[in-house]
Amino acid sequence: MKSLLTLIAWLVLFVLCWPLAILALLLWPLVWLMSLPFRLIGITFEAAFALLRAILMLPARVLGHRP
Repeated sequence: MKSLLTLIAWLVLFVLCWPLAILALLLWPLVWLMSLPFRLIGITFEAAFALLRAILMLPARVLGHRP
């Protein structure tokens, strides 16, 4: 559904201002490449916090706490 809405938004932009739509289409891969390091950092932090949560919740799980 998200990709359909993106396509519709791009088509509306193409009708209203086609040079800007073409520029957005050409620059999208560069924006995606520039955002990759931030995604990797986000994945790393998410994994670190999951590990920390698992370590902190281990005593409760050993003692039999059920969520």
